[in-house]
Amino acid sequence: MNFIKTAIDGVFIIEPKVFNDPRGYFFEAFKQEEFEKNIGNVNFVQDNESKSSYGVLRGLHYQKGEYSQAKLVRVIKGKVVDVAVDIRKSSPTFGKHVMVELSEDNKRQLFIPRGFAHGFLVLSQEAIFTYKVDNVYAPLYEASIRFDDPKINIEWPIEKKDVLASDKDFNGKLFSEAVLFE
Repeated sequence: MNFIKTAIDGVFIIEPKVFNDPRGYFFEAFKQEEFEKNIGNVNFVQDNESKSSYGVLRGLHYQKGEYSQAKLVRVIKGKVVDVAVDIRKSSPTFGKHVMVELSEDNKRQLFIPRGFAHGFLVLSQEAIFTYKVDNVYAPLYEASIRFDDPKINIEWPIEKKDVLASDKDFNGKLFSEAVLFE
């Protein structure tokens, strides 16, 4: 696997070595030894999967306090743009974001450490999105920042009128009002 640093410390793009032949392909999606050598020790405790259609935007989500989560995300089918927003007040990249295309074709993954809000937008007709997390889901500790917050200024590749999002995501807090990490 190739571990690529991004413009934000701690966020990595992971490109697997894909072996193609007439039968199809094979790759290692996760190898703990390599992960720990390149990123560090993260104890993933749960795998999640979602299916979404074109224009679905999920995010910008995170969990607060002791229930914060690191995530390792990838797309099994389709194509998305995935975004990680640094919400650590003490970070030199506080308020900045990384946007990466993840697809069934490029097989890239994105590692997002604790202290980040996360979201993705589906660009294909359908997408199956999967992610590992290092902490359990705690509904009382979940939070959401508006995906169209002007301070974060994410340039999503479709117009807002074409976005399909939950009421929770359309009504998320502004970045200036959100509970953030120190």
